[in-house]
Amino acid sequence: MNETSIELLKSLTQADGIPGHEAEVREIFRDTVSNVGTIGTDRLGSIFCTRVGSAKHPRILLDSHLDEVGFIVQRVTDAGYVKFLPVGGWWAHTLLAQRVTITTKQGKVPGIIGSVPPHLLGAGARDKVIDMKDLFIDVGAESGTQAMEEFGVLPGCPIAPYGPFIPLKNSKLFSAKAFDNRVGVAIVLEALLGLDAHPNTVIGAGSVQEEVGLRGARTVATSVQPDIAIVLEGPPADDTPGLDSDAVQGKLGGGVQIRLYDPSMIVNPKLAEFVIETARRHQISYQVAVRQSGGTDGGSIHQVGAGVPSIVLGVPARYVHSHVSIINIDDYFATLELVLHLVCEMDASVLEGFLFA
Repeated sequence: MNETSIELLKSLTQADGIPGHEAEVREIFRDTVSNVGTIGTDRLGSIFCTRVGSAKHPRILLDSHLDEVGFIVQRVTDAGYVKFLPVGGWWAHTLLAQRVTITTKQGKVPGIIGSVPPHLLGAGARDKVIDMKDLFIDVGAESGTQAMEEFGVLPGCPIAPYGPFIPLKNSKLFSAKAFDNRVGVAIVLEALLGLDAHPNTVIGAGSVQEEVGLRGARTVATSVQPDIAIVLEGPPADDTPGLDSDAVQGKLGGGVQIRLYDPSMIVNPKLAEFVIETARRHQISYQVAVRQSGGTDGGSIHQVGAGVPSIVLGVPARYVHSHVSIINIDDYFATLELVLHLVCEMDASVLEGFLFA
């Protein structure tokens, strides 16, 4: 097992970076590839590194999003409790008694999400999911003044889930917060570092604000003007109890997930065929996904300019959009291997075959 990859995943997942507040993750991105190519940023905060190959074209964008789902401080009560709003998609079932980290100008403030104690609720109320507006964060403050002036917790402060990076008993499985989408970021970084001779210009990007509407992907693609895009993601796994086993398209250990459709993008059929054939030719484990919901940065990127042929590759993760998720490291390495082969084999003549006459 590649310990360097594990350490990279650990550092990325343990950085806090909700939409609009991705600075910690952006700096890891910058530091990792600072000696690889030219670093650029756009005005929303996305970052990209350009590594020129033997030819200027095609320009291949390897996209990932830096941000994770989180929260933002709305206000602090007189008693010192923090009321908050979600930033990105959350399921309220997952929130009670979970730990969070509030980033302030004075440093990190740990907190715990709470509500009215269940034994004080009526029997009927105990069976219902508590509305997010009725939750609060306990930061241990004795008053609102202490929370704001001493701790630095103010309206607008970003709040990230707290979820340590740990190996599970099965040595191939790892758990942490933010695998959606720090697995994608890690693959982009490792691809940039691992490329030697290749026939293209490769732009590895960490986009911002994906979880609130694919915003950074549009500005990144506008900035770098790619000819083709490969979007790296941490899509939800669907191999857990309660789901139809015949419909599984994101199984841990099943290999790289190749997404052909979701409501945000229909993949170019010729590009899809090329990617699948490349995986087959190199005996890389893969699984195909056709999703009835969700969306990725590809939804924005493929619409930029005159159109950018795009495809989404993913490392399936259980329990995304929560404080804890799980990946299989074999899927990570399968995805990275496929990306490296695609970059080396997708020259100008191959790209021409994807375009519509």
